[in-house]
Amino acid sequence: MRQLWRSMPLRLAFLLVMLFATVSLLSLAASFAVTRAAFEQTIRDDLAQDMAGFRAAPSAAAVALLVQAESEGTDPGRLVLSYVSRNGQIYGNGAIARDDEGFHIISLGEGRAELEGEYLALSARIYGGRLTIARSRAEIEALGPVFFNILWISLLPTVVIALWGGMILARRSKRHVEVIRRALDRLTGGDLSARVVSGPRWSDDLLRIGAAVNDMAQAQERSVTALRQVSSDIAHDLKTPIQRVSLQLGALSDAIERSSDADKLVAQVQAEVHHISAVFQSLLQLAQVENGALKAQFAPVDLAALSRTMVEVYEPTAAERGQHLQIDVPEGPVEVSGERNLLGQMLANLIENAFYHTPQGSRITVSLSAEGRQIVLRVEDDGPGIPAPERTRVLQRLYRLDRSRTAPGNGLGLSLVDGVARLHGATLTLADAVPGLVVELRFPAPDKNAG
Repeated sequence: MRQLWRSMPLRLAFLLVMLFATVSLLSLAASFAVTRAAFEQTIRDDLAQDMAGFRAAPSAAAVALLVQAESEGTDPGRLVLSYVSRNGQIYGNGAIARDDEGFHIISLGEGRAELEGEYLALSARIYGGRLTIARSRAEIEALGPVFFNILWISLLPTVVIALWGGMILARRSKRHVEVIRRALDRLTGGDLSARVVSGPRWSDDLLRIGAAVNDMAQAQERSVTALRQVSSDIAHDLKTPIQRVSLQLGALSDAIERSSDADKLVAQVQAEVHHISAVFQSLLQLAQVENGALKAQFAPVDLAALSRTMVEVYEPTAAERGQHLQIDVPEGPVEVSGERNLLGQMLANLIENAFYHTPQGSRITVSLSAEGRQIVLRVEDDGPGIPAPERTRVLQRLYRLDRSRTAPGNGLGLSLVDGVARLHGATLTLADAVPGLVVELRFPAPDKNAG
């Protein structure tokens, strides 16, 4: 709901409603003022016409008789007629009195009560007397509630309908924007095959944005695919010559005298060739992972059993290095969908990475847990860790920290881990273990209803 309230369609609908409401209020206020003025003018015209009729009387007595006759059947709450003759005699149904608070109209009926409300009055001297005609403003005052009711009846449903329509448009727009956002998230996560799939009810602007995102993704995919293909081709083409060099170095080592300077030199060259071969092998494996073809081999894998196996394999190495390798996984199976060999290689890389970059006496823990709809695998150590600015860079190919230049490795271990995680739809996070480093992989839990 917070996202809906902050969405552009709903904001535009709200602004349009406010604009419409403002225009309606101004229009209704203008109509009220014009109608009010017209009513007042009509009453004033009626007063002038009534006054002209009484002026046509031939004498003061005739005026008094006309006023008395007219007032007998007239409600003083609507029309007040008052004629004060020259000798002070009052004729009609009301009298005009004045005090410090202003003018008042008093009924001449029983009780002589003061009449409430406002009146428009016209007064003139006729035949030595004073004739006053006053008409009530009740009809004018009644216009206020009428226009107020018109305002609520017309404006409130319009506002509600417009906001409801804005909510519907915002929900639809949010769904369309969410499609683009998910595609961008997949692209950011390394899935360059992600595309924005538009629908028939998309607006033109979102269609253009989706098409631009798809064009960008396609261009990036072509570039990255070409780059990966080049590195893969180089690694594949050089693999055989390197193997031949390794074999020839082995033959040379057998042909020369043991423990001689030449033998030591050949051993050093063999170690370097072995390192080069390992780099190319890792590049080929990484290219295979990034290709995504291995997804066809996915099957349920018990990550708990695989973690226990890998820890058992590396426990002797940890003991030789004076490090403590421990495991914390559930007793029962914890399954994820994946390729067992790749997941095993990923765990091996994480454990070896912890071995090589932590001092003697360090503690390395492999843990596994289920959190909601995710399976969380963690490899944690209490070594020096990785500075926060470097945690993204160490996932790049062949990148190594300055302090790790002398340690074994080729800078591809975490790159391969990242590639395997992406292939399995897992999110990889490097965080501070205070002290040390914790590598966290969150796998989506398999759908139990699938199949």
